Amino acid sequence: MVNINNRERKNINMIKEKIKMIFNILFLVFALPLFGFYNLESTILGREKSFQGMSQSLSLFPGLFGVYLRRAFYVLSLKKSSWDSFVGFGTTFSHTTTEIGKHVYIGTNCTIGDVSLGDYATIGSNVDIMNRGKQHYIDKLDVPIQEQGGEYPKIYIEEDVWIGNNAVVMANIGKKSIIGAGSVVVVDIEDHAIAVGNPAKVVRRRS
Repeated sequence: MVNINNRERKNINMIKEKIKMIFNILFLVFALPLFGFYNLESTILGREKSFQGMSQSLSLFPGLFGVYLRRAFYVLSLKKSSWDSFVGFGTTFSHTTTEIGKHVYIGTNCTIGDVSLGDYATIGSNVDIMNRGKQHYIDKLDVPIQEQGGEYPKIYIEEDVWIGNNAVVMANIGKKSIIGAGSVVVVDIEDHAIAVGNPAKVVRRRS
């Protein structure tokens, strides 16, 4: 068994970071033409529609190639995004005002609305983060629901939050909280809470 001391471990980590930096720069070059096309298309379709189409297309690139390409494009196009984020295969964004903090992990096949994701937030697979529950008004019976408009308030997922697979989030989540798999969050969750169920309820705190 080979023993690695702290200095050697530090050197290995530095080499890994340099390799990541090189890949990030390389994929930034790949993403620039896509970003240019996105800006051109925005003048015709509008920024949000163009962004949604690009997000859907980029979500289909598999493996590390897709991870690095999505990372570079979102750094260029989102209000805030980091060079160490991970956005999985099949995950799409709908708003350019989305913010992605440092070391954020988003699993596969997620749908992300207008959200602010704090540092070290961990989002499982098949998670839907919606902008509250009034995205479609339903009061007028003589007008199709699709044409009645709605509200899209920003959702805040604070730092070091873990959201389990298949959860649906429609409210803010405080820092260092955990949302159980399959839970449906309809009211704000305070800091350091563990919430599960449909609707999600706090079962204990991470004291």
